[in-house]
Amino acid sequence: MKQLKVADEVRYQRMTTAELRGSFMLKLFAEDELELVYTDVDRAVVGSAVPVGGTLTLNTAAALRVAYFLERRELGVINIGGAGRVTVSGEVYELGHCDCLYVGRGNREVTFASDDAASPARFYLLSYPAHKEYPTLLVRKSEVEGIRLGDQAACNKRTLHQCIHPRHVPSCQLVMGFTVLDSGSVWNTMPPHTHERRSEVYLYFDMEPATRVLHLMGKPPETRHLALADGDIVISPPWSIHSGVGTGAYAFCWGMGGENQDFDDMDAVTL
Repeated sequence: MKQLKVADEVRYQRMTTAELRGSFMLKLFAEDELELVYTDVDRAVVGSAVPVGGTLTLNTAAALRVAYFLERRELGVINIGGAGRVTVSGEVYELGHCDCLYVGRGNREVTFASDDAASPARFYLLSYPAHKEYPTLLVRKSEVEGIRLGDQAACNKRTLHQCIHPRHVPSCQLVMGFTVLDSGSVWNTMPPHTHERRSEVYLYFDMEPATRVLHLMGKPPETRHLALADGDIVISPPWSIHSGVGTGAYAFCWGMGGENQDFDDMDAVTL
């Protein structure tokens, strides 16, 4: 398990582009590997599992000081690749593209597999500390009613899918889902906001190889940007905005953890 210490709201203003990318951005999704990164932002663990040649197992790490990964944590999984399977304490869950699985605290064994090595599953993992056990639940994309947002005139027409959300999937901290932009729309989360009571992690996906998203981050008067490609992940501390504009079609997974699960707990800002 790698460890990432994110820059604070003063130091980031003087960082080079390379330093910003090293502090706030993650590149995961290596084939036949389960990768985990422990961050100092709300103690989030961000990871990926891309099983091709066999099964991958979610193991613990010395940094967590626990006997098994989910001893004191909960986990969200979204599959951004081909069909695959997640086995939790002996029970098998089939995940298609954009299906989501909530895995509660206390599950000792979690493994990942793909249905077809030629089109492997690409499991995105997000975990936060948990104070109690909740049941493991599968949330299929087809079962989540999309919330329509934005308008074409502002180039931000999109559909929001709330997968792990207090209304239908109980959790301790984790709130998680994904947003898909309409064809011709390029802006996400504009106008931007912050939420001091929780952090957020973005994963950009379903992008063509040449497509980039210019992800805006930082305090409102001192924003910076990162050019992100398909599968790139960016950490957003509570003090930072998180918005972006793409050169082509894209979607993004969002996940939050902190002291408040209210999805609309946002502090709107003007750039």
